Amino acid sequence: TGRPAPNQCANSATTATPAPPARYDLRSAHAASGDALAGKGKSEVCAACHGGDGIAITPAFPNLAGQKAAYLYWALLAYKSGRMPESPMTAMAAPLEEQDIRDLSAYYASLPVPPPAADAPPVELDPALLSQGQAIYRDGDASKGIPPCQGCHGVDGRGNPRADFVDRSGRMPYAAYPALRGQQNDYLQTRLQQFHDDAIDASSNSRVMHGIGQRLDADSIKAVSTWLSSLKQ
Repeated sequence: TGRPAPNQCANSATTATPAPPARYDLRSAHAASGDALAGKGKSEVCAACHGGDGIAITPAFPNLAGQKAAYLYWALLAYKSGRMPESPMTAMAAPLEEQDIRDLSAYYASLPVPPPAADAPPVELDPALLSQGQAIYRDGDASKGIPPCQGCHGVDGRGNPRADFVDRSGRMPYAAYPALRGQQNDYLQTRLQQFHDDAIDASSNSRVMHGIGQRLDADSIKAVSTWLSSLKQ
């Protein structure tokens, strides 16, 4: 069903501090279907930051159009349950019900990515920085113990190539890896820095990214983010 297991609460008789919520094990995630049309009707407040077409209004917010539904579903659950660092999304996700999360995820996943505006000014980027980012994404950096990003996010940055794989138990262990191609540069840099700082412990995927993020220095984070954000959808 994709519904998370209930949190185990700390025994108030033995401690006054609640135990932190356990991270989601996305290796056991199931499909989380929703109603895209219903999600559209629930998305008005989301558009204030993520745009009416799912393209963020500022580089600090992520684009949502065409993102993997499974990734959006688990990300919203993580915000709602307090597994993510405090941000504007914490309050926005708090009142969402299970069906709201499913519907919103289905809606944004269904949106086409609009082409760049014809009158958009060209952006001059450092070729050396782009080359460095591409090399890290595709080949990793053995000297720093960084694996290729494409191993989880796909050679073209559109998500894991096995995202639709379903095992005998109905689990979809590769579905929740996000697409990164054309994502906002500032958002990518912020998120990678959070993984570097171990500020996110929301899921099994977060644990993987923490191990990788520790090995990414500021220059590597900037290079990968710049290259990914430069890619056309």
